[in-house]
Amino acid sequence: MSPTTAMLGAVAIPLVGAPLIALTGRFPNLREAVTLISGGALLATVLTLVPEVMAGGRPALALLEIMPGLQLGLKIEPLGMLFAVIASALWIVTSVYAIGYMRGHHEENQTRFFTFFAIAISATMGAAFAGNVLTLFLFYEILTLSTYPLVTHHRTPEAMRGGRIYLGILMGTSILFLLLAVVWTWSLTGTLEFAAGGLLSGLRETGELTDAAIAILLGLYVFGTGKAALMPFHRWLPAAMVAPTPVSALLHAVAVVKTGVFTVMKVAVYVFGIDLLAESGLSDWLMYVAGATVVIASLVALTKDNLKARLAYSTISQLSYIVLGAMLASGLGVVGGSMHIATHAVGKITLFFCAGAILVAAHKTEISDMRGLGRQMPLTMFAFLIGSLSIIGLPPFAGAWSKWYLVLGAIEAEHYFAVGVLVLSSLLNIAYLLPVAVSAFFPGDGESGDGVHEAPVACLVPLLLTALACLVLFLYPDPVLDLVRLIGEI
Repeated sequence: MSPTTAMLGAVAIPLVGAPLIALTGRFPNLREAVTLISGGALLATVLTLVPEVMAGGRPALALLEIMPGLQLGLKIEPLGMLFAVIASALWIVTSVYAIGYMRGHHEENQTRFFTFFAIAISATMGAAFAGNVLTLFLFYEILTLSTYPLVTHHRTPEAMRGGRIYLGILMGTSILFLLLAVVWTWSLTGTLEFAAGGLLSGLRETGELTDAAIAILLGLYVFGTGKAALMPFHRWLPAAMVAPTPVSALLHAVAVVKTGVFTVMKVAVYVFGIDLLAESGLSDWLMYVAGATVVIASLVALTKDNLKARLAYSTISQLSYIVLGAMLASGLGVVGGSMHIATHAVGKITLFFCAGAILVAAHKTEISDMRGLGRQMPLTMFAFLIGSLSIIGLPPFAGAWSKWYLVLGAIEAEHYFAVGVLVLSSLLNIAYLLPVAVSAFFPGDGESGDGVHEAPVACLVPLLLTALACLVLFLYPDPVLDLVRLIGEI
């Protein structure tokens, strides 16, 4: 299979799988087999592209020319390759988990769920392999629309309200800000192709783009990417927690939020250029916004007794690590932020898997009700502990590497405010995550948890695998590091 065929196949496989899932809906076992086969085929296809990218290849494919110089097209570069591997690998794990969760929780409309899940993964692959800003914008919007039915899955008034907030903020920011930034970039350059060193990098020197214009344009891109959940455009993420837990895993680890921070990082590196941002200092104000989001969201997380709500605000905080890494405008900051896309994915998906397992097995959603639960669900709560330690950034778990490189990037850029934010955030992570896991292994005040046991195997195995991945990525970070060190080459 040629690289261009594999790249097109990565977008097409889940898109072809979606109608097949819908057609086999009357036969759950067959439907779920189609889901898993599609996931396996996608991962195998994506992995064939890794050696090509590591060797310096940058396969490209034109899809549709809209007008001279403006086309929809795919192209693989290291950052997109990393994102595609993460999303395709976690689709399989999340699908297995979703099968156990949806059956164990007796969810309705399971066929619709798996169908739109596949469409969302196709859009994610399109975003990962987008060859220019226009293509990235198109797949970004498709992802928003395809995940709306997942957020509103239960069709309750609460779910529909959460869906309106979700769609309103994400579509509103992308149309009002992101689309304006895309059009402005086109008017300045006559192209939307990503470029090594930054598409806009030469315009400041020639005077075609003033410092004020750069700062405004960068703000339009960053705030227009609502999926990055930068405050004040973050409320869609807690609102979307009305969805089933597998959807939360999709939102927080596999596709939606990762597409947001991936877009911010890609724009910083390939539209503006790290050198332009570093020399001008015009990304500094967004670094402070990201730092404030990190701390404020962590403080809000401390106040939440509902486990999914606490994890939602944790995600808002952790996403801003990646935005912070991009806005540091340093090589190590880009490495740390890009690594955090991978390390946060495995850590946070573990936590959400555990939250769903607790709901299925123990029917508990409030942290205050979970004291002593570790005696009945030891594997689940041990996995929660591992995911927590990784999110906190403690060795020997994956999150330690990304936080290490982010701190080094902040020091390299001489932004000591960012160092303080990262240290304070880690302390707050300890405060809102560790008590959940630790208290689970102490006797409860009344309820002994009689009759509670581990969730179904299809729920339990995925959360143990992702917890193991937190350890493996710490011990063997080189495959990810080797890829992210190539970012900037296109």
